[in-house]
Amino acid sequence: MKNYVKLDKTKLNQIPISEFADFITDNFDGSKTDFLVNCIQKWIKDNFNKSIHANDLMPSKRLMADLLDISTGTVQNIYRILENKGLLYSKQCIGTMIADINNTNSTLRKSSSKRDLAIELIKTFIKKNKFKIGEQLPSVRAISQYINIPVNTTGVAMENLVIAGIVKKTDNKDQCWILQSTSFDTKLDADNKSLINDVAQDLRRYINNNLKIGDKLPVHAKLAEKLKVSITTIHSALEILTKEGIILPKRGRYGTSVVKIPNISGLQPKPESAIFAKSQFTARYHYNRIQDAIINMIIEKYSLHSKLPSIMEMANLMDVSPNTIRKAYSNLANKGYLEFSRGRYGGTYVKQVPKHPDNKPFEWVAVNPKYADYTDN
Repeated sequence: MKNYVKLDKTKLNQIPISEFADFITDNFDGSKTDFLVNCIQKWIKDNFNKSIHANDLMPSKRLMADLLDISTGTVQNIYRILENKGLLYSKQCIGTMIADINNTNSTLRKSSSKRDLAIELIKTFIKKNKFKIGEQLPSVRAISQYINIPVNTTGVAMENLVIAGIVKKTDNKDQCWILQSTSFDTKLDADNKSLINDVAQDLRRYINNNLKIGDKLPVHAKLAEKLKVSITTIHSALEILTKEGIILPKRGRYGTSVVKIPNISGLQPKPESAIFAKSQFTARYHYNRIQDAIINMIIEKYSLHSKLPSIMEMANLMDVSPNTIRKAYSNLANKGYLEFSRGRYGGTYVKQVPKHPDNKPFEWVAVNPKYADYTDN
C-alpha cells in the first residue's frame, strides 16, 4: 500500500514566480511547450533538495501564463507532462507541487482526473477501431467528440500517450498523430476512478484485518487521519458500507458497529440491534421535534412577515446544533412557511402562519420481545 500524505496548504512553501524568469525567450527550437517542459524539468532536477524541496508549491497557472506569455491551457499541459514524468503532482484545492523524486512511494490520495479517464478512453478508441502501427489517428478535436471529453483535456491525454511511446507527434498538421505502439492494456474500471470507492475498499480491508462483528469503528476524524483523506470522504465511504450491510451507524455513544465482515460468504452472526432505529430515522425524528417546536413558536409569538431569530440564535435558544436549525428552517421553507432574504435587511421571515402540528414523536418503536408482556389484564 502506498504511503499517502495529507497536506495543509497554509504550511506549504510557495515557489516565487521569479524563479522562472530565465525561461523567457523566443530563441528555441521546436514547440514552446516542449522547450518549457525541458527547461522546468532540468530546473527541478538541478535544484531539488537545494533551493526547492518535495511538496513546494509551484506558481499558479495564471502567474506562469502571464510571465511566459502563453495560455493557461499550455501551462496546464506543461504541468501535466511533468506530472507524468514524476516531477510534479497536483491536488484539487491545493495546487501543483514538486514531487518527492527520491521517494516515489509517497503520494497524495486523490481521485483519478479527467486526463486519466481520457487516456483510457483514447486507448479503448484505438483498440476498438483496430488502428495499425504507423497509421494516422484522427485529430484531437475528432477524438474529443468521439470520447465526449473536452478538447484541451483530450490534447493533454494525447501528449501523455506520446510520452508513453504509444503515439508519435509530427510537425505535419495534416498527419499530426501517428500510432506508434499497440502494446498497451485498457483499464476502464469505474471503481478505480472514484476516491470514495477507493477509500471504501480500504475500509473493507481494515475491517477484515482488524475488527470482528459487534466491534465499533474508530471515529470519523481518526479514520480520516489514518487514510489521509477528508472527513467528508470518510463519511461518504461509510455510507457505501452501510448500504452494503457491513456496518450499522447508531446515534450518540453507540457509534458505528460492524455487522458483517466483508468478503466472507455464508451466514454470519448478527449482533442484537433491534432496539435501535437507524441513525437516519432517529435524526429525522429529532428534526421533526425541532420543526414542531419552531412551528409552535411561530403560532404563539410571530405574525405574517415577522423576522425569526438567526440560525445561531435559534440554536442557542433550543440548545441544539446550528445544522439542526438550518435543516428545520429549510424543511419549513420547502413547505411554504418560511422564506429567506439576503442583504442588509436579510434573514428568515414568516411567509405563512402554519397550523398546529400533530405531535407524534415516533412513527414506530422497536421493542425487544424479552421485555414485552403479552398477558391479558
